[in-house]
Amino acid sequence: MLKIAVYGKGGIGKSTTVSNMAAAMADKGLRVMQIGCDPKADSTILLRDGKDEMKTVLDLVREEGDHDQFTLDEEDQDSFTLDDMVRVGYKGIVCSEAGGPTPGLGCAGRGIIAALTKLDEKGAYEKYKPDVVLYDVLGDVVCGGFTMPMRPGYADYVLVVTSGENMSIYAAANISMAVEQFKNRGYAKFAGLILNRRKVKNEDEKVAEFAEDIHSKVVGSIDRSDLIQSAEELGKTVVEAFPDSDLSDQYRQLADSVVAECEVLSC
Repeated sequence: MLKIAVYGKGGIGKSTTVSNMAAAMADKGLRVMQIGCDPKADSTILLRDGKDEMKTVLDLVREEGDHDQFTLDEEDQDSFTLDDMVRVGYKGIVCSEAGGPTPGLGCAGRGIIAALTKLDEKGAYEKYKPDVVLYDVLGDVVCGGFTMPMRPGYADYVLVVTSGENMSIYAAANISMAVEQFKNRGYAKFAGLILNRRKVKNEDEKVAEFAEDIHSKVVGSIDRSDLIQSAEELGKTVVEAFPDSDLSDQYRQLADSVVAECEVLSC
């Protein structure tokens, strides 16, 4: 099982990138699971025809009682099932959303811990037996909860989506530093950067230089395109909505490169 956490600054197009990678992998016959670890809970919506009917794990936890602080007790029994926590989307992709706290209460990072713990407890990985698990994680904050997907037992590799914009690179640098801090604890390895172009001046060179500075590499790149918005208006990924487009080919190449790079790092 290949387990990959994809981080990135809010608004950088991380969820769109992850969903299109998931679709491209599923098209190749891989069993894919995508877990949204962002309080907005919209990571997998394009894999589910744009439908927003899915309850998040934290919605289900809250329905059990007062869990705004996400205190988990191994003795606690809850009534919801694994089927309540997931939906099966495009080409059999298993979708789950961690969700976030009640506004003004709780901590989103702690919410991620609660959600991943519940998926594990309910046997999600054993039931669906995915070939690839993609964790889609907000990267503006790299506190304890948001590093949960990097920890042993979850993701084995970390990728960061960035553009050539300064704040995006700044966020990517923070994430790479977090991975470096944990490298001696058996946490996930840093697998590289994904360039999601914003048409910034000298963007490719700027991101390549940053990758060199952190002793990493750019594993793939995606052009800025109106097709992304057109596909989102249809509630679909670009790979599903416009399979013959050049942009879909870029997502397929990215998916192949990501798998290949992680396989190299596993040796």
